[in-house]
Amino acid sequence: MKKETFKLLESYMLSCMDNNAHDKEHIYRVLYTALDIAQSEENVNGDILIAACLLHDIGRKEQFENPKLCHAEVGAKKAYNFLIENGFENEFAAAVSDCISAHRFRGNNPPKTIEAKILFDSDKIDVAGTMGIARTLYYNSYLGEPLYNLDENKNVLKGEDDNGVSFFQEYKFKLEKVYSKLQTKRGKEIAESRRKSAEDFYNSMLSEVCETYEAKNHLKSYLV
Repeated sequence: MKKETFKLLESYMLSCMDNNAHDKEHIYRVLYTALDIAQSEENVNGDILIAACLLHDIGRKEQFENPKLCHAEVGAKKAYNFLIENGFENEFAAAVSDCISAHRFRGNNPPKTIEAKILFDSDKIDVAGTMGIARTLYYNSYLGEPLYNLDENKNVLKGEDDNGVSFFQEYKFKLEKVYSKLQTKRGKEIAESRRKSAEDFYNSMLSEVCETYEAKNHLKSYLV
């Protein structure tokens, strides 16, 4: 990819980003991880991959403003239109758009091309390990979501039995399951090397919170 093309795509990406857990540094981490994975794969179109990585989250702002929207679908359309308007071939724009539309964990559009699979893995690796923990906590705070929820008896819900939104729920629903979703051998290797740190954090936090709430019965002796 020519440097001028990279700068064009990068500039557009930066104009679309907010300062949250899906900020520009997330984009660069995804890009660098994708380039790592690409070294272990054959027949990767580097231009498509780089463009898809840079533009994969440009629909985040729209989804944040309207949660009914899917940022992957919005971003795919925005990317396609931007590329066409800036003189890129339809085939290239469509390939980049397809990668973006297939990168969402909660989506029903699995990645098919090697570039889409690499983008998917690279994006998911950024929610693995301690980076994933940090980003999830940051984003939950940004949205005003709690760390955990309680049942009717004031017992801590671990996440898998939680119908509300919380860090514990997000860990059990997404962070814990992301490893089985990965598409590439190198992607799985990177994610697996980070897995234990995330598990240790969740287990330690759960243990500490549960231990604290077990002492709630002491309050009864102070109330008359």
